[in-house]
Amino acid sequence: MSKNLKVVLVGLPGSGKSTFGRQLALELNFPFLDLDQQLEEKFQMKIPEIFSRHGEGKFREWETETLTELLQRDSSFVLATGGGAPCFNDNMDLINESSISVYLDVPLESISNRLRVSKVQNRPMFHGLDQGEITLKLKSLWAERNYYYSQAKIKLNGEDFSAELLMYELINQLRS
Repeated sequence: MSKNLKVVLVGLPGSGKSTFGRQLALELNFPFLDLDQQLEEKFQMKIPEIFSRHGEGKFREWETETLTELLQRDSSFVLATGGGAPCFNDNMDLINESSISVYLDVPLESISNRLRVSKVQNRPMFHGLDQGEITLKLKSLWAERNYYYSQAKIKLNGEDFSAELLMYELINQLRS
């Protein structure tokens, strides 16, 4: 693979960006980075605290700043973005200019089931919602964000992605 290859995963919350990103990074022997974790380390606050103390506007500003810094690094990595990251401040353009973007397009029903099983307290936007409300929230997010996600260079559909499948797609992308 090429030197300093950056792979950036985008998609709805619960689509598997972090889980799949770790697997892919292992396969590529690259570091795995999570944009939200990078933000928390940089600003010494958890994401919900940033939202409550500074508001979404400041969060999005810091998110773009952190994303820009990561994409300017002179190293290879796999990065999982937060679900909203590609949709603000021309971030999707920035991602596409600096990396190979991958949209994990998982069926809403599958994401809804994952969110029910996983710890929703780690996902403030879904906290306190019942299963039906989670599904409605996901549909709304998909309607707002799919335009941005669809600009990714590679789109993986379904529930079961393999690192091998994405490796094949990455090689094709690098050849073109």
